[in-house]
Amino acid sequence: MILDKKFYERETVTVAKQLIGKTLTRKFRGKKLSGIITETEAYRGKDDLASHAATKMTERNKVMFGPVGKSYVYFTYGMYFMLNVVAKSKRQNAGAVLIRGIFPQEGIKTMITNRGVKDLSKITNGPAKITMAMNISMKENNVDMTKNSTIYISDGIPIKKIKKSPRVGISKAVEKEWNFSINPKNYF
Repeated sequence: MILDKKFYERETVTVAKQLIGKTLTRKFRGKKLSGIITETEAYRGKDDLASHAATKMTERNKVMFGPVGKSYVYFTYGMYFMLNVVAKSKRQNAGAVLIRGIFPQEGIKTMITNRGVKDLSKITNGPAKITMAMNISMKENNVDMTKNSTIYISDGIPIKKIKKSPRVGISKAVEKEWNFSINPKNYF
């Protein structure tokens, strides 16, 4: 079952943790590409200095301030796209969860071709690797992921233990342990 708006209309950190084990699906050229989410990071609004939404709404981050369940895709380092899903409680002004890792399930041959990597454990073990493998670009920004769209998240597998740690590659709000992950070797 595709996750509905109620799932995303909760505290961003809670949603980030509960997305672990869910299935990310991308429909691309008549094929389904999917994987189990293995790593996420929460980014809130004005109370999170590491967030794109920490200071004000801009053309780039405006999706974070909008309806929950929408995809927030942005371009970084002049070469990579990053996929997030908007998640926030009614009390939060903005929030999104970065999808940092998945373990491929469907469309693996296409993902291998898109990435040029054959090692299953290295095809989608980073946020830019996911978008390359699944051919996600700015065209997928602001897509309603609560519907059977070109990209969505649905139920997945039960997860027993989720590791929490500081977020990766940030210089502000480094003390917040809002990175959630599992070791794929324990499940696949």
